[in-house]
Amino acid sequence: MDSGQGQPLEAKAMDCDATCTTQRPERGDSSGSGSIGSSSADADVPRGVTLSWRDLSVFAAPRGYPCKRIIKNVSGVVRPGSLVAVMGASGAGKSTLMAALAHRSPAGVLVRGDIRVGGRPVGDFMHRLSGFLHQEDIFVPQLTVEEHLNFMARMRLDRRTSCWERQKKVQQLLRQLGLTSSAHTRIGTPGHDKVLSGGERKRLAFAAELLTDPPLLFCDEPTTGLDSYSAQQLVDLMQGMAARPHGRGKTILCTIHQPSSDLLGRFHRIMLVADGRIAFIGKPEDALLFFRQQGYECPAIYNPADFFIRTLACTPGSEAASKAAVRKICDRFVMSRHCKEMTPENLGESLDDVSCEDIDSVVPVEPPLWPRRLWLLTGRSMLQVVRDPSIQWMRLLQKVAIATMAGLCFLGTVSDSQAGVVSVQGALFILVSENTFSPMYSVLSVFPSELPLFLREYRAGLYGPVAFYLSKVLSMLPGLIVEPLVFAVLAYWLAGLRDDVYAFLITSAIVVLTMNVSTACGFFFSSAFESVPTAMAYLVPFDYVLMITSGVFVKLSTLPAYVSWTQYLSWLMYSNEAMSIVQWQGVTNITCLDPSLPCLSDGDHVLDHYSFDASHLCRDVVAMGVLYAVFHLLGLLCLCRRARGLK
Repeated sequence: MDSGQGQPLEAKAMDCDATCTTQRPERGDSSGSGSIGSSSADADVPRGVTLSWRDLSVFAAPRGYPCKRIIKNVSGVVRPGSLVAVMGASGAGKSTLMAALAHRSPAGVLVRGDIRVGGRPVGDFMHRLSGFLHQEDIFVPQLTVEEHLNFMARMRLDRRTSCWERQKKVQQLLRQLGLTSSAHTRIGTPGHDKVLSGGERKRLAFAAELLTDPPLLFCDEPTTGLDSYSAQQLVDLMQGMAARPHGRGKTILCTIHQPSSDLLGRFHRIMLVADGRIAFIGKPEDALLFFRQQGYECPAIYNPADFFIRTLACTPGSEAASKAAVRKICDRFVMSRHCKEMTPENLGESLDDVSCEDIDSVVPVEPPLWPRRLWLLTGRSMLQVVRDPSIQWMRLLQKVAIATMAGLCFLGTVSDSQAGVVSVQGALFILVSENTFSPMYSVLSVFPSELPLFLREYRAGLYGPVAFYLSKVLSMLPGLIVEPLVFAVLAYWLAGLRDDVYAFLITSAIVVLTMNVSTACGFFFSSAFESVPTAMAYLVPFDYVLMITSGVFVKLSTLPAYVSWTQYLSWLMYSNEAMSIVQWQGVTNITCLDPSLPCLSDGDHVLDHYSFDASHLCRDVVAMGVLYAVFHLLGLLCLCRRARGLK
């Protein structure tokens, strides 16, 4: 098991300031930790809220497909201190209903109806007022359990929260969710370098949602992947949070798939969803009585949850009869006393139990400032780079090996002769191409692989696309300086290029700039397309344009007018021209063995042979800087567009 310990450099990126270990709250200062499931800190716990919805319909409207109604005019109320299990057969609409109630419906989903929390229409404040535990756990696998919670605490808690308070909350959650022994264990990736079990990953996701101690909590299949004992512990924890006294119990809704009889009995209410409608809301024992009245008797030794789901499921081969039976049950429920007891009209006194001011009071009014979010995101991304050898260390070793081989191949071939001209230009092209294509393709997976994590945290209001994009750029910047410098130092002197400090420094700077422009182009294609194969399909033709217009394979002045403009998009041309200028400017003694044959007698002739101009050095550097900025700007715009389209 990889514990992630013994790495002080990595720990600094995510640990608290040094003062955290000694700082303590002053007398009378509350820690604000909100002890979970305990009444010892009730004064610091926000009041519970009532969630109500009326005539709620949810439509799926994907592009190019007809609109489909998933949830059909449902109404209901969930009071503070209620632990509600949302159950139903697969495809019944329970996850869609819960996402709509949580104000977290994905793109392509239309929500119609009235949803209120504490009498106030839902809005973006729900991201701070409520927690949402997703069915699929998504983490940064290189982080440890404690580092993940520390990052989420810094991003979610009020920025006025002291470091000691933040650490106390994190340690409390680690203890209560049984993650103390795994605090310094890396999360890993399921099926690959997995180091956390499925149950531990689920508890870690649950702990992150409890950092702000939200009065509303939505859980999508929280017990999936857990054994019966772990599932019971998790439900007991939620039951304790809902049972807080003095009106401070949480309102908790969770979809759950076929719980055991013992687990079902721990829920205060159950909500049965069938074919987009509500078949029952109420106590589990009342549900058994209601179904008995409809002619559906649950056997004495049968699990009630299995009985409900089987009764409301669509039986293969008799779909029409099954749907008719489900419609009849839903219609009977609408006319029953259970439905009338749960309608907003009959619970009007509880809908105003929390005023708008109370809701505003539980929403942190001072989230972390934008520079702080960027700093935290960059620190997390740097840990990914440092701890993933395929991202940084393997690439650095690859650069050393290739530079050594390339330099040895050109060793002794560079000279002030006609053959030496070809060798110099060949060595320069190796410097350019090796720092163009490999870095450009290596970053194509950055955004497709991390888009699910970004969208989830973006929807939760943690940060925006600008901060996320910049964090990726900044975290890779040290490597994008060290790698080309190492390559340039080895390849330049081994190949025997111009023995001049000025030429070496300018060439090294051009190589560094070349790799950064290439990576910026890779970032753009990575952000613009949904998958690596699609990005490569568009990038490969662009690469051919870059190579043809680099000035090595064809004289630029001979290009046809209708394609000659493409050379100004090629940083290979700019970098090749700039390094050629540095190598040949001022050279006047190129040997010509046979004067009867055409030969290049000095550096100016060499530059003219490749359609290069000695006065273009500054222009080339500026043009590469402009391309760097343009590519990153286009990549950022593509990420913003995808974020708006998928939020």
